[in-house]
Amino acid sequence: MVINRLKQILSGAYLRNVGWMAGAEIANRLIRLSSTVILARMFSPQDYGLMAVIYTLSDFFQVFTLRGGIGSKIIQADERDLNAICNTAYWLNWIVCGSLFTIQCAIAVLLPYFSADSHITLPLCLLALTYLIYPLFVIHLILLERENQFKAVAICNVIISLVSNALTATFVLLGMGIWAIVWAMLLSAPVWIILTRKFHPWRPTRRFSLERWPEVLGFGSNLLINDLLTKVRANVDYLIVGKYLGVEALGMYYFAFNGGSGITLSILNTFMSPLYPHICAAKNNYEQFKQRYFRSLKKVSIVLVPLVLLQSFLAPLYVPIIFGERWIPAIPVLILICLSVIPGIYSWAASLLLNAVNKTRISLYISMTSTTIFIISILAVVQNGIVWVAATVLVNSLLASSVAIFWTHRFALRKQNFLSSIETTQSIK
Repeated sequence: MVINRLKQILSGAYLRNVGWMAGAEIANRLIRLSSTVILARMFSPQDYGLMAVIYTLSDFFQVFTLRGGIGSKIIQADERDLNAICNTAYWLNWIVCGSLFTIQCAIAVLLPYFSADSHITLPLCLLALTYLIYPLFVIHLILLERENQFKAVAICNVIISLVSNALTATFVLLGMGIWAIVWAMLLSAPVWIILTRKFHPWRPTRRFSLERWPEVLGFGSNLLINDLLTKVRANVDYLIVGKYLGVEALGMYYFAFNGGSGITLSILNTFMSPLYPHICAAKNNYEQFKQRYFRSLKKVSIVLVPLVLLQSFLAPLYVPIIFGERWIPAIPVLILICLSVIPGIYSWAASLLLNAVNKTRISLYISMTSTTIFIISILAVVQNGIVWVAATVLVNSLLASSVAIFWTHRFALRKQNFLSSIETTQSIK
């Protein structure tokens, strides 16, 4: 009976999509393992610190490429509005990404005036070119997710990972240092264009058009700010650690994230990517919507919680063996960061729930509050060392998940609120 019940829980369209994403993530992790081990053994903590600066800035700017807020609008849109919204999003993306290119180059040029290390100025300028590639594939990728073509998305992810990590490992072994990261990111980006255009037939209009921009930006602005705040929470501790404890401490801290939550968060993403389109498809049926949400959340918990606990328990064994003894001091930080993924499951799911019922403003308010508390608490403990910072990350994650469980679920899934949100959306249209 227990086996049959488990089979029933782990079945359905949602899990098929998760299956494709999970398969891709397993393949990605196997591919990345070699380059991760090579980086850990050939990069010093200071090299890791410079890599953290590059990845942090790149990750922060990617929020503005419209995959988040505008992407959610494309997934949620009615079929009759889809083409106009996609064309508007495409041209908006060119405006935004062109601006990002200019801003990152300006930051790179000004960086030496605020930091003693000027080694990353040219790498950051070169990486800014990747923003001019995003508009050529992002809409195609979002449409694949909207249509639940996660098999195609999974194939794209695996091929990109194979190309990027093969280039990284090769360049590192050739002794290129931090430039190995830069060239791998830059040379692998155009592969997205080839793959996404192969899997989806959509093509933008040749005529510049912002026909539906008030509707698109009206929906996406709250989500964009929310995504921006999420990136701030994900990266501000790196900046604070680097500022107050130095580049070497930042390298140790960044390794702990990369070796801890980097693995589990990528697995969590395989569940969350299909969740939003899965529940949005039932947004006109309250009972089905609620059932899909809780069943999906249960499946995520069954798979991910034991996995996170296992990884945390085994960290003292696998870190020195796989990555080298130099990273042993980072093990307590790695364990704390890894455990913070568990409450993060419910915070992320609650945010998607609010977006699905058009309560993006509430999601934004929650994000603003949690980000403010997070920054203040990190600043309060950073002088005590990176273990205290990691413990603070875990405590903040627990607080955020408490809000998600005890307030967001009650508000967003109350039938009266749900029906009123649907009526509001229909009246706007």
